Amino acid sequence: MAFHAAAHFLRAVQHSSRPNAILNTSSAFSHRLFHSTPAVARRKFEETIDEGLVDAVLDTEYKDDDTTSAGHLMLREHRQILYYMRLIEHEMPKLVAYRKPFQPSTNPLVVRSLDYGGVQHPVLPKRAVVVSVDELPLRTEGAIHKIKVLAGPRWTPRPPPDSGINEVASWKNGFIKISCEDFPEPMQNLKWISDTLDRLIKEANDASDTFKDIPIDVRHVYSKSRKAKKGEHLRGRIYHRPTIRDFPQEWLPGVSVPS
Repeated sequence: MAFHAAAHFLRAVQHSSRPNAILNTSSAFSHRLFHSTPAVARRKFEETIDEGLVDAVLDTEYKDDDTTSAGHLMLREHRQILYYMRLIEHEMPKLVAYRKPFQPSTNPLVVRSLDYGGVQHPVLPKRAVVVSVDELPLRTEGAIHKIKVLAGPRWTPRPPPDSGINEVASWKNGFIKISCEDFPEPMQNLKWISDTLDRLIKEANDASDTFKDIPIDVRHVYSKSRKAKKGEHLRGRIYHRPTIRDFPQEWLPGVSVPS
């Protein structure tokens, strides 16, 4: 009953036609009643309360026409939802004026970074770049072979699993991944990767030495498959592609198999 009476008293004050009483009553609740003795606090409270208004409020029967605190929270959530629904209906159509056609990116480089949600970590400046060999400005087939040799273990016939490239995409001549975390700033690491890739392309297009007599080293590919222990390294089934290792040696011309 005390809670209902206090709530009814506050509503009556808000809707009262006596502005002076409202000001005096509201000022009573603005004082900090615990900064002095109880007697002083009680005297300040009694001086600011209009006894006639209090009697009128207490004599009025409470009709229980208000909701609980949880109900007010639910109504506030409804008002917020309605606010955003009005924005969607009246403001969102205006964004059509800023509509632009989708233009797919023509940059062949895929830049990968790490983030821990604002938490500092030594690996945050690291940057990794993955690019398809077919999208590099290589002039000849010899340049493609040479860049694979120069890239060494950074070249793989399929896209790395953390590159962001769909594995369903055509592999063709494989992918090159270069990462760097030697510098304190991310852009410095990215600049070093960009300069290294430019030097690789320049050396690959140099026709003075084509590296034709040097085979492509795929030992890192077999090593990674062997460590994965998924059976791809058995009998040449690397990446599920049949190779010459799948054929019986005695079937191949010019190969003598010891009896």
